[in-house]
Amino acid sequence: MTTIGSLQRLSATSLSKLILAEQASTAAAAAGTENSRSTLVIIDVRDDDYIGGHIKGSQNVPSHKLDAMLPTLVRQLQDKETVVFHCALSQQRGPSAALRYIRERDRLMPKEVETKQGEEEEERKKPVDQKVFVLDRGFVGWQEAFGLDERLTEGYSKELWRDGYWM
Repeated sequence: MTTIGSLQRLSATSLSKLILAEQASTAAAAAGTENSRSTLVIIDVRDDDYIGGHIKGSQNVPSHKLDAMLPTLVRQLQDKETVVFHCALSQQRGPSAALRYIRERDRLMPKEVETKQGEEEEERKKPVDQKVFVLDRGFVGWQEAFGLDERLTEGYSKELWRDGYWM
């Protein structure tokens, strides 16, 4: 059973590489050189501290709305291979959200989808083997490394982050 202490962490640098690879794959698909489907999603659970910037392409699901959104989120993300949660510092809200997501996914998604009698073992559809991470040091660490990189960060306001965490 997964616990807060056993959640996997992902560094800002590692996440930036995943995002850039996803962007390159999407660009190649748009050019017609390969097929592409998004395999990465980033969930930002900051509340009113969401102002001042966010990771490009991330979804904001405020922590106070997460419980109501979890069943929907699990269904929407069921085909994603990598899910990354974060808040401002990834010390409380981000890890808690990741843990609640994992537990809800385990509850809602069977390990193997039921199939008709007689179907071959290979034909049984299994859920995507999903990896769930917490962004190490949260958006504070992210903005220190990539705040000014417009390929990776949207809506960034350097003035709000001048002294680190804006609150």
